[in-house]
Amino acid sequence: MPKSQVRKKKVYTPPTDVRPTATAATRKPSPVWLPITAVALIVAGISWLVLYYLSEQAYPVMSWGYWNLAVGFGAMVASLILLSRWR
Repeated sequence: MPKSQVRKKKVYTPPTDVRPTATAATRKPSPVWLPITAVALIVAGISWLVLYYLSEQAYPVMSWGYWNLAVGFGAMVASLILLSRWR
């Protein structure tokens, strides 16, 4: 079996003036309210949609019609946006 060749090039290290100053370890953690609010929005959105379908489109707000779907899915999308900021 042939012997593997030794690497002749040096390992690249970026210059110090280009390196980012803030690392993931130095960033502040998320506030306590963020995951609580995100979970509450997910639960509220799912319960809004379930109530809308089980009541045969009479509740939560009958006059809104299909906009009830936008409210339920909007709450879930808002929770995803909040969770994307969670550290």
